[in-house]
Amino acid sequence: MTNTYSFRALKKNLKKDHGSLPQLKLSLLGDAATQLLGQAIRGYGYERKIDIQLYEGDYDQIDLQVNDPNSDFYEHKSDYVCIHKTSYKLRAKFGKTPLEKKADFAKHCIFQFKHYIESINARSSSRIIISNFPEIKDRVFGNYGNKVQLSWTYQLRKLNFELMVLAQEYDNVFINDVASLQHLKGQNFAHDTKTYINASMPESLDFVPLLARNMVDIVLSIYGRFKKCLILDLDNTTWGGIIGDDGLEGIQVGDLGIGKAFNELQQWAKQLKDRGIILAICSKNTESVAKEPFEKHPEMVLRLDDISVFVANWENKADNIRFIQQVLNIGFDSMVFLDDNPFERNLVRSELPDVTVPELPEDPAQYLSFVEELNLFETSSFSSEDSGRTKKYQEEADRAKLKQSFGSIADYLQSLQMKGSFVDFDSFHVPRLAQLSQRSNQFNLRTVRYDEQQIKDIIASEERLGYYVKLEDKFGEYGLISFLILDVQEDALFIDTWIMSCRVLKRDVEKYVLNKVVEKAQELGKSKIIGEYLPTPKNALVKEHYKDLGFEAQSDRWVLDITTYESKAHFIQ
Repeated sequence: MTNTYSFRALKKNLKKDHGSLPQLKLSLLGDAATQLLGQAIRGYGYERKIDIQLYEGDYDQIDLQVNDPNSDFYEHKSDYVCIHKTSYKLRAKFGKTPLEKKADFAKHCIFQFKHYIESINARSSSRIIISNFPEIKDRVFGNYGNKVQLSWTYQLRKLNFELMVLAQEYDNVFINDVASLQHLKGQNFAHDTKTYINASMPESLDFVPLLARNMVDIVLSIYGRFKKCLILDLDNTTWGGIIGDDGLEGIQVGDLGIGKAFNELQQWAKQLKDRGIILAICSKNTESVAKEPFEKHPEMVLRLDDISVFVANWENKADNIRFIQQVLNIGFDSMVFLDDNPFERNLVRSELPDVTVPELPEDPAQYLSFVEELNLFETSSFSSEDSGRTKKYQEEADRAKLKQSFGSIADYLQSLQMKGSFVDFDSFHVPRLAQLSQRSNQFNLRTVRYDEQQIKDIIASEERLGYYVKLEDKFGEYGLISFLILDVQEDALFIDTWIMSCRVLKRDVEKYVLNKVVEKAQELGKSKIIGEYLPTPKNALVKEHYKDLGFEAQSDRWVLDITTYESKAHFIQ
């Protein structure tokens, strides 16, 4: 896996067949030349297996496009809107601002961005991605510019901070952190003076692919494509040395020497785990020996409590990753595998091509900077439940062990002592509901995405009903694992959305939920429940979902006559 792609390589992708790829619509509005950026966005979309239908606004016509309800921009009906203003055009405007108004420059800019957001939200349901502003050389006040509100340095930094505050006010607004990207690569890399002077494009041709990747990564995280699991090798990856040969005292981990590099990598992994990323271990080792540093080494950052699935044996690593995938019940394309050994990396790539396997540098001192630059774990949401995800998967591993001791599925399910709840949408769970909507791909009948504001609108609606499902058993709480959105029709309830976490598959949850939906329909005097399955590359799992529950196919819909419905048996109290 490379850090990025050249502009030339991305441009070649435009000539390739995009016909089989799922489509999404994106608008790119900028105050400078954006033609090359638009090409790179489409080219990188192809690399990520998505066909981006791009609308590119006219040069420096953001206000005209956004303010005109009949503009081509609104005709495009974009799923995503990228507003890409540049520091160089902004500085030119700052330079023309009267001295007495310079102290309010950032405030004025925020007012303008807020106007853009309000205008777009009033006329569309697009997600909005706003580029922030990388710093550019400005020595008018020197270092003293950090204390003077009239300085460009002060206003630019204030503007970037206020943009973050503004984004928090809107569930559908996200920040494209161009400033961080330039900080990573350097201003001389990011900017080409000749290109800017001659073509009004501030970004260098080498920086354009990085900027395009940043934008598309944000889009895909909202769309539901993101990494959920980090799988770590141990020897010379998580610590220096070989635990089986060097022993507990001989491995390199801690604040001294090269051990610091491994500690920093562990700190990064620990922070990801606290954010909700699943950590797993896949190592060629004797399990008891491999676990010893996690249990006894005083300098280890990661402990066994941080690991959801721990696999250490002498089997094929690709097979072990298959086992991890089965326990976690997530897609291979949501997994990242870090291993210092080129042979193991190539083996996993060849047998499990959907797993992301970065080509780690030879020097462990470069591990962290390398993986951070890849930005493998982009996200568009965070909820309080994320930090408890590790415990839930550890409990799932305990359930898997218990299952093996029973002769029948029925006996196993009964032994779990499951308890369920079917509850109306409420404001407290809005972040989790939106997150589940954005992240669920496999058990997702129609794959309609909802953000937090749209969930709030459903709560306030009388024509739409929203219910979420929680589950617990003797091992612990699964948390919020499913939700439905129902449209109230004349004689029926239409299931607009039915999403369920794959962690609870084969627990009879779908039977429990259907019984509850039937009860709601009967309370409302409806005689039918209507469902629909819209296929995607990832939801084949639920292709027969309605058929298996007793619905009958009618045209392109599935219909359940509830006048003769008999409640389905399950093991959930």
